[in-house]
Amino acid sequence: MSKANSSSTDTGARTEETAAGNAYEDTAAEREQERVDTAAGERLSTAPREERPETESESESGTGVPAMGVVGWVRWFWRQLTSMRVALILLFLLSLGAIPGSLIPQTSVDDLKVQNFKDQHTTLSPIYEKFQLFDVYSSVWFSAIYILLFVSLIGCIVPRTGQFVGQLRSRPPGAPKRLTRLPAYTTWRTEAEPEAVREAALGVLGKRRFRAHPVGDAVAAEKGYLREAGNLIFHIALIVMLVAFAAGQLFKSEGGKLVVEGDGFANTLTQYDDFKSGSLYDSDSLAPFSFVLDDFVGTYEESGPQRGTPRTFEARVKYTEGADGPERKSVIRVNEPLVVDGTKVYLIAHGYAPVVTVRDGKGKVVSRNSVPLLPIDNNITSTGAIKVMDGYRDKNGVKTQLGFKAFFVPTFAGHGKGQMFSQFPGAEFPVLALSAYRGSLGVDSGLPQNVYQLDTSKMKEFKDKDGELLKKMLRPGEKLDLADGEGSITFEGIEEWASFQISQQPGNGWALGGAIAAIAGLAGSLFIQRRRVWVRAVRGADGVTVVEMAGLGRSESAKLPEELGDLAAALITTAPVAPEKTDAPEKPGAPGPSDDATNEAGSRPVHPAEAPAEGAEK
Repeated sequence: MSKANSSSTDTGARTEETAAGNAYEDTAAEREQERVDTAAGERLSTAPREERPETESESESGTGVPAMGVVGWVRWFWRQLTSMRVALILLFLLSLGAIPGSLIPQTSVDDLKVQNFKDQHTTLSPIYEKFQLFDVYSSVWFSAIYILLFVSLIGCIVPRTGQFVGQLRSRPPGAPKRLTRLPAYTTWRTEAEPEAVREAALGVLGKRRFRAHPVGDAVAAEKGYLREAGNLIFHIALIVMLVAFAAGQLFKSEGGKLVVEGDGFANTLTQYDDFKSGSLYDSDSLAPFSFVLDDFVGTYEESGPQRGTPRTFEARVKYTEGADGPERKSVIRVNEPLVVDGTKVYLIAHGYAPVVTVRDGKGKVVSRNSVPLLPIDNNITSTGAIKVMDGYRDKNGVKTQLGFKAFFVPTFAGHGKGQMFSQFPGAEFPVLALSAYRGSLGVDSGLPQNVYQLDTSKMKEFKDKDGELLKKMLRPGEKLDLADGEGSITFEGIEEWASFQISQQPGNGWALGGAIAAIAGLAGSLFIQRRRVWVRAVRGADGVTVVEMAGLGRSESAKLPEELGDLAAALITTAPVAPEKTDAPEKPGAPGPSDDATNEAGSRPVHPAEAPAEGAEK
């Protein structure tokens, strides 16, 4: 028998063996599918089910189902809580729960806005209070979601970390019996020794950062462990962010201070206009520092459609770190805070403070102050109150208190040009409107008061010559004379004020690091593919080494065949394709086998896309 006939016979035998194996597998698959379809049909069928005999324990319990018991229920609950599905649901609920915290004013952020909201929405406010929507992030329901998500992530990470460590310590498994069944496959014949081919394969795979080792007649290699590492990093980063958020809420401190040009602030509790802190915060941990507002600079667009838009918004300060530290200068801008010993000083608002001088009937100066007023629009139209609590006596020498309602516009359009509202945020034509009262300001009652509002319930109006409320619009340098020679109030000029938020958030750095790590871990888990490669080199019956390479990815990827082709091209430099052997012709001129014919293993590397299907004839 010729060598070609022998090769054909061997190929046919292997084809029959392959077909038989496929038939066995197809039959097993059909039986498994039939079992699944039967079970599914029983679940979907409306026909009565065949009753099975009850066990003695089921008959005694009378339920027909074994009782799970307390331990069984606990295990079931733990499995549900630590499942990925429940973790995603909790993460979604946490995001959903944060929405009202962004839309509804929060007590921890601004008490005044919360109170104004309650005054304007008398129907909704009791409902919001019942569901703790004014304190979302410290509410019972938000904390419950937060804690459950924390426990779920830990319960999910711990076992997966153990499994991942076990995978790192283990070696890639040996090569399957039939490499041709893998999705990426190539083969060729070479005259190199099988041991040399396997040694070369170890070198090639090692250079490509595969973990490779010889197993029998093949080399097994694996790559892409960082995919699972990225997944674990993502989940651990979420835990770090949750811990940082919790630490920030428990140990944070936050307060506000309004400072007029020339005045200062020292970081002590008594200096704050308002102060809030976490439940575990210690007031002794306030960073010792102070600063003085030298100047506030605000410039605005003078013309065009963007007239009035801020162009410069900065506070120039001098600050001192510690009790006797050196004085330094700094400029605080929006989103550019002053950082002192872990405490950040943010610039959040600014406005005007008219300078007024109050005199009694004898011309004696009772008070001279810069009175901050609150803006009510983008052009810094401002309102407030001027209160004289001490030092004033009426014409009879009786001590009394004075109060003035103030309305200020930095740029007045002029009389007969609409209502008194500012036309521009810059102080181009400042006007101060005052109305005067006398009596008790109510500051001695012990009840807290809003410094920007005047309580006239225990006060009397100053009257003008027409018997109406005494009021007047003043330009800088002008004064309002009180009735009956009771004194006067003079508008001296204006200064600017800036409002600062002084905050200490110990978990911000951890939260930022966790967010960056979460993004990096998520990118790794999405773009890194876990794959395995096997290289088998065995000596054929004719003494020529047959090389097979195959790859398998954890998930489908179009890059796997391309990568396998690159590995095969690198390996061919050490194990080149063997030249085709031909038989001598029976007589001169008789053609032999074609130079382009291939043998059973293929005399050239077969691209993975060209790999023959299982059971196909060659």
